[in-house]
Amino acid sequence: MVTAKSSAEQPTLSSLETPTLTKANLAELLFDQLGLNKRESKDMVEAFFTLVGDELTAGEDVKLSGFGNFNIRRKKPRPGRNPRTGESIPIKARNVVTFHASHKLKAIVQGDSPVEEDFE
Repeated sequence: MVTAKSSAEQPTLSSLETPTLTKANLAELLFDQLGLNKRESKDMVEAFFTLVGDELTAGEDVKLSGFGNFNIRRKKPRPGRNPRTGESIPIKARNVVTFHASHKLKAIVQGDSPVEEDFE
């Protein structure tokens, strides 16, 4: 959950045991804030990430309005180097996932915009 303490301070994550937001944390937030039962909450979070993963695996971009875009980028094969031995090693072509934050998310992270209800 994101909260803002004052206009001068950056938004912070409130009362998480670790600085990492996990699937379990998301399911717990759905349980607490929407009143879903714990099984429904867990299933909803799993379904969301499965859907996003399936779309990316299929080569499709995933756009989350107000949050950002996940894109698939094709990297070409290139020469590499083993840092320990200095030996040249070819790096194969591969697909990578990139994330580009939306302007709205960037403004909130920088503290330029107040936290909106949508992000709580």
